Amino acid sequence: MLKFFTPEQEEQIIAAIRSAERNTSGEIRVHLEDNPKRDIMEEAKRVFFRLGMDKTEARNGVLIILAPERKAFAILGDEGINKVVPENFWQEERDIMQECFRRGAFAEGICKAIEQVGEKLKAYFPYQQDDTNELPDDISYS
Repeated sequence: MLKFFTPEQEEQIIAAIRSAERNTSGEIRVHLEDNPKRDIMEEAKRVFFRLGMDKTEARNGVLIILAPERKAFAILGDEGINKVVPENFWQEERDIMQECFRRGAFAEGICKAIEQVGEKLKAYFPYQQDDTNELPDDISYS
């Protein structure tokens, strides 16, 4: 299993996910893939379904996937999000991550992107009184 982040960085990322999800019914996951065999977006789609992210009630899950060895990453939103947002919706988050990654600040880049994703999700999928956390907040690895 790929161990890319320190335990402290993992805690920062998980805290960012929990903070972002407090304001939205959307679900955010972070996944690290150890040297994927396919294109990062194809890998993101595979992981998205493997993690059950397509099973949320509003279909509003967002996956941030990072393949450090390949220096690749992607952001993938489920169909509920993609139906209501403009094209290139995740471009700002990609730019933020890329800028941080260039200086080696991977955890910072992911945390900033999670914060932005949470803000965008809040606009389309605000937190509901009866909202439940449908997916784990921890980082998944493979």
